[in-house]
Order: sequence, then structure tokens, then C-alpha cells
Amino acid sequence: MEEYNNNMTYEQPQVSEAQVAGYLAKVMGWMALGLLTTFVSTLLCLSSQPFRYTLATNPVLYYAIVIAELVVVLAMSTAINKISAAVATVLFMVYSALTGVTMSVFCMLFQTSSIFMIFVLTAAVFLTMALYGFITKKDLTRFGALAFFGLIGIILAGIINMFIRSSMFDLIICIVGIVLFIGLTAYDTQKIKGIYIHAMESGYDEESEPVKKTAIIGALSLYLDFINLFIMLLRVFGKRRG
Repeated sequence: MEEYNNNMTYEQPQVSEAQVAGYLAKVMGWMALGLLTTFVSTLLCLSSQPFRYTLATNPVLYYAIVIAELVVVLAMSTAINKISAAVATVLFMVYSALTGVTMSVFCMLFQTSSIFMIFVLTAAVFLTMALYGFITKKDLTRFGALAFFGLIGIILAGIINMFIRSSMFDLIICIVGIVLFIGLTAYDTQKIKGIYIHAMESGYDEESEPVKKTAIIGALSLYLDFINLFIMLLRVFGKRRG
């Protein structure tokens, strides 16, 4: 079975909708656990005043953590077919904890009430698009290909804006990012659904290693969609501290 083929064609389900919904609920559960890990990590960082000060005043440390996050994601993506489901789960939790460290910086910049409201907004939008991705019969594969280039564009634009420091350019990047991650939520949900159906039709069962790993890598994809959507919305609509 080609476990993680981004170009696979979405197939009409041959398993029951209830079975697919149960599997997606499991993936969402792992994603929620990742978000909870991030939340706890953020609180631990904020509870230490010396660490808060060091993280806020030492950009080298901050970017080192960001690089560590990228390394973990790349490790999961490139070695997912070689590592066990247990190792993939540990890497996902490590990534979630590291994200909590970087998220603590945003919590220092924005008002707590604003963070809470944006989180609720993000959750509402995310769940709506995930539901759309689950029930739609429209093939979203083409959007996934376009989204890949969109992500590259956002990254390059962000790097450029580090030098020109344009608030208008930053706003445009965030707006494009919001649209992109809203669409990616639906696309990734449909992709996870399609891969699961393909696995079941290929003779795998719920407890097989490929299916377990698909759940973790799927949870990571949805987690990234949620976190990035939250950050983009916060940067556009969040109220900064005085």
C-alpha cells in the first residue's frame, strides 16, 4: 500500500460512512491531544518568568526552537514508512510541545481575552471545513497541489518581509494564509478519508501499523492546519497588549 501518496485519486467509499467517521474521529482525537500538549507547554513556559524573558529577548533561542520543529516534522514526513506508529506518536507529541514554546511568545504579545476569542473562531472555522471535507463529493486534489505552491509563496514572502518590514505586506500574507489553511483543512480531511478507504479496500484493518501511522500523520496535518490558521487569524484580528 502506498501509505502517503499526496497524488492519490479520491475514491468513492466502499466501507460504511460510520466506519470512516469513526476513524476520522480517532484522527481528530489525536489532533486534540496535540493541541492539549501545546496548551500545557505554553502554560509551563509562561509560568516561568526567567524563561519568558530569555525567550522574548533571545531571538537565537526562538529560531532554534522553530528549526527544531521543522526537523521533527521533516523526520516524520520522510521516515514515516520506516518508523513505528509508537515512534510517530512520540514525535508528534514532541512537536506539539515545541509548538507550545513558540506559542508562548504570541501569548505575551496579545491580550488573553483576544487569544481565547480567536481560538474559538478558529475552532468553529476548522470544524466547519473539516465537515465539508468529509461530506463533499467534489475532488479537492487540485486544490492540494495549488496549496503546496501557496505555502511556498507564503514562506518566501515572510522571509522577504523580515527585511522590508511592511505591515501592509504582512497583512496580505496573513489574509492569503487564512484562505489557504481554511482550504487545506477540507483538503486534508478528504485526503485522510481517501487514504483510510484505500487501506480498508486493500485488506488492512484498524490495528495494522500503516493505518495507525496514517492516523498520526493525518492528525499532524490537521494540527498544522489548525495552528497556522489560529496564528494567521490572531495576527489579523488579535488585540495586542498595551
